[in-house]
Formats: sequence, structure tokens, C-alpha cells
Amino acid sequence: MRNVNLGKRTVADIDGQVAKVLRGLGSPEPPINLHIVRDLLKLDRGYYSTTDDSLLKEMFSRLKVGGKQVLMRPTLLADAVRTLSLKALYLPDQKRILLDRSLPPLKHRWNEAHEIGHDLIPWHAGMMLGDTEQTLTPACHEIMEAEANYAAGRILFLGDRFRAEAEASTPSLELVRTLSKGFGNTMTSTLWRFAEQGHGGRPMVALVTGHPHPTKRKVDFDPARPCRYCIESPPFRERFANLTELDLFQVIVGYCGAQTGGSLGQAEVALRDCNGEPHVFAFETFFNRYEALTLGFWLRPQPTVAPRRA
Repeated sequence: MRNVNLGKRTVADIDGQVAKVLRGLGSPEPPINLHIVRDLLKLDRGYYSTTDDSLLKEMFSRLKVGGKQVLMRPTLLADAVRTLSLKALYLPDQKRILLDRSLPPLKHRWNEAHEIGHDLIPWHAGMMLGDTEQTLTPACHEIMEAEANYAAGRILFLGDRFRAEAEASTPSLELVRTLSKGFGNTMTSTLWRFAEQGHGGRPMVALVTGHPHPTKRKVDFDPARPCRYCIESPPFRERFANLTELDLFQVIVGYCGAQTGGSLGQAEVALRDCNGEPHVFAFETFFNRYEALTLGFWLRPQPTVAPRRA
């Protein structure tokens, strides 16, 4: 799944909303404390559990999932949580965020920021959303969910603070790891933000996949859709739109080993742009024993060798 390309006006509007929050907090240092963000926005946070639905039964509100009414009676919300693998809920009429207690704390952090994003974006007002384990609700809500994800990233990575730190050093997964620790977010969410915001004007792509080595793939691996996420920098999307996710996955298959964790390998590879011109990219992949994280970034044009005349 490729990252959604939000329009410039939308991005500017969301940036403005996040900037007001950060100013209201006195330009905090990383990692940002979401408790003070919620206090500023007057948001409440609670937790629910799929094994104890007493709280869910109290939420007889106007919740919609994928634009459809799901709560006709109190027990139906609990049914929706189980059926759709909901990981977070935003209840605008109550100014309340509910998180799935069973998820790890770092996932709570991203999910909470995502729901804060829904509250923060003015044109999301009045919409009742439930976010599934796949992050996106059906296609009609793809843009809205992408907007909330973008807002979450801007909050958790402190607006332009992340971009400045990312662009100050040569791209690498080690740099992504360092930024992940500094800003207090997961490696995956940091890699996503790095490709979208820390590219420094160069073509850059990040992939989140299962283990790329044929002997280490899970039984449910889909060769037609090998990437969980494919995150492209704007310059990459513009110049290398001819490359599919499958093309990029085959690139990392070409250099990755069968290690069960840690670095799976790195290589310089040639990618052809939309005009057929070759360019050299640096690629590297790390496996955290759950998913493979790959970063690829432009190095230089590949020289073309003119044929010799007889």
C-alpha cells in the first residue's frame, strides 16, 4: 500500500493546526507528552477491552465505521470492535479517545496521536470513525485517514523539528533508529516520517514488508502484494512513478540474506526513472523479527557508456 499524496493546501492547513498546538505548549522538546496535548485540546482518554465490554456498552453514541451506522444498541459496539479488529475510537460528541488496552504502549502512542489528529482537523468535525487494524477504513475514508495520520506524524515529530534533524545527516537506518529513540516513537512510524519529510529534496522510498528471503516468508505471503507499506518521498513519486511495489520488493530480495534478525543486507542498485534513465540508489534492510524495514535513497545518476566505434 502506497502512502497517499495529500494536496499542498491540505498539508498547509494541517501544518497550521499542529503549529498552533505546539506554540500553545511552548514549543516542547522531544519526546512530546500526549497528555499535555490532550489537556490543551480538552480531550479525554480511556481504554476498552474486547474481553470486558462494560465500557463499550456505555458508548451508545453515533459511532460510524466506514461511514455506516454500527451502534443501533449498546452491545453492537462491542460486536463491531471484535469483528473489525478496532484498535482505537474517537467520540467527538464526548471529546473522548478510546484505546485498545491489549496493544503495546508504543502502539497506543501512535493510535492516540491519530485520533487527536481527527479532533484537530476542522473538517473532520462531526465524523464518527473507528480505525481498523489495517489503519484505513474502506476506500471512501482513505483520504481522511491519511490526513489524520499526517497530523499524528506532525504532532509526534514536533512539526519541522524532525525534518531539520533528519536532513542534517546522511540517510541511513541507523539515523532512523536514533531519531526513533529521540522522539519516542516506533521505528516504523519514524521510517515513514523520514521518507515523507526527511528526504532533503532527493528521491527516497521506504518499505515495510515481511521477511524478503524466500525461505523466511510466512505461509500467508502474497507474492502479488508483498508490501505492507510503500512510502515515497514527493521527488520519488514524481520521478519514479513507473516503479511498482513489486519492482521495489524484488530489489530488496536481490540483496537480503536469511538472517532471523538485525541487518539483512545493503546494496547499491540501479533504478530507471520515468524517462528510462538509470540512477544509483543505496538500499538497506533491517528485520526486527516481526517485519522488514527498508530504506532506499538516490545517490547519483548512473553514467551511460557510449558504444565503441569499430
